[in-house]
Amino acid sequence: MDRLSVHWADQTAEKIIREKGEKELYTCASGITPSGTVHIGNFREIISVDLVVRALRDRGKKVRFIYSWDDYDVFRKVPLNMPQQELLAQYLRFPITMVPDPWGRDESYARHHERDVESILPVVGIEPEYLYQSQRYRAGMYAEGIRRALEYRETLRQILDKYRDEDHKIEGEWWPVSVFCHSCNRDTTEIDGWDGQWGLTYHCTSCGNTETVDLRTAKGVKLGWRVDWPMRWAYEKVDFEPAGKDHHSQGGSFDTAKHVVQDVYGWQPPVTFRYDFIGIKGTPGKMSSSKGKVIDLYDVLRVYTPEVTRYLFAGTRPNTEFSISFDLDVIKIYEDYDRTERIAWGVEQAKDEETFLKERRIYELSQVQPGMPPMMAYQVPFRHLCNLLQIADGDIEKVLARLPDIKPEQIPAFRRRCECAWYWIQECAPEDFRYRLRPAGERADLSPEELAAVRSLRDDVVLRIETFPDDKTCGEAIYAVAAKHNMDGKTLFRAAYQALIGKDQGPRLANFLRTIEKERILEILKAY
Repeated sequence: MDRLSVHWADQTAEKIIREKGEKELYTCASGITPSGTVHIGNFREIISVDLVVRALRDRGKKVRFIYSWDDYDVFRKVPLNMPQQELLAQYLRFPITMVPDPWGRDESYARHHERDVESILPVVGIEPEYLYQSQRYRAGMYAEGIRRALEYRETLRQILDKYRDEDHKIEGEWWPVSVFCHSCNRDTTEIDGWDGQWGLTYHCTSCGNTETVDLRTAKGVKLGWRVDWPMRWAYEKVDFEPAGKDHHSQGGSFDTAKHVVQDVYGWQPPVTFRYDFIGIKGTPGKMSSSKGKVIDLYDVLRVYTPEVTRYLFAGTRPNTEFSISFDLDVIKIYEDYDRTERIAWGVEQAKDEETFLKERRIYELSQVQPGMPPMMAYQVPFRHLCNLLQIADGDIEKVLARLPDIKPEQIPAFRRRCECAWYWIQECAPEDFRYRLRPAGERADLSPEELAAVRSLRDDVVLRIETFPDDKTCGEAIYAVAAKHNMDGKTLFRAAYQALIGKDQGPRLANFLRTIEKERILEILKAY
């Protein structure tokens, strides 16, 4: 067994080579309609393809990774989370590429969403070749494909009807194309006829325009989705493209597309797999403020570093449904990634060779740059890092100053992790997880018994904190203080937390006292 045989992306790469044969170039495809925010569920397809592309390249194969923006699709409805709803509503039934950008930043609504994705993907190491379908259709690149669909109109009808029940079969005259009216730009048109060559005649039910266009020069003729998709498989010679479970349902668009590409366009369908949906757990409060808001890659990267973001997908089989968490699960996810990293670098022993190879491969595929990085990251357990940051009031430089053994090359990644941790603390973590140290001179309202115990904690434990080699011995000293005052540990802990952070609970006290600078604790406890 080797490292290139244990991961699902490698197994998919082997399947592509096996089924498509040895080729000079393999084409892997993904794409989406930019009809609204490209959310993290959409990202699952993008990164699934990227992982397979990396697996192919690791085998020495040359790969073309194309990402299609289906920005010539019709603008059907205005998403609830978009600004200027009335403005956008005026462009319903237009091609998305002709809808104005309601933010005023880009040349169109479609381009705004495209640019958002294209700007963020390199952060997680994904840089495909982008294809803009509006440009390609308008340039006449698909004129032959459109004409072929018209020639095979009856064949296409039979393929599409094959998986439909009697109530949903195509009735009456049907055309595999739609037209955006040259006069009003809407797709509210009906086909009147085709001359068997390049001439297509239509009329618009909205504005009354009637004309005959040449397929080779027409700007508004487009194939229907179930024909357009397989036509582009043949045009781009696609070898691999996954799809969501809705497209992969029995008789769904992938089933019909396979028949269309073979029977009409003479190309074998791509190797594929089904990927499942993604849920969201513990959505940050600020993200639910506008109705219809979805979680996108920008949101995820505020909480997870690029490597951990990739790990979420590299470490999960595509056909497995999972939730991206913003609650306390974040701590465990970081811990799981750190363990994978330690195993990959041989710092922690895996239970067997297969586990080592799998964990190392997941780690490799989780990196922004392909392969193993030049150096292992500097690890501070995420929960402890959160404590360090809260003690430092979010000042990353103060945290770095307490890590004398961190190497300069490790600092940028560590700083990024700190930024994610601090955002999570402020925006996502449960209220009882958050705290701040009391400023010197501020005093908790404690009973006389609690005051006496806190003073003993200061004098018997904090003043000699450096003499405790570990949390265990420090904890024993804390319990000795409780016994000295005939007080149970829980009561002492509550008094200590109230004195230090103004809460009844907090981080494990022994570790907490050993983590904070001694002088700072003494300044706080001086008030007692």
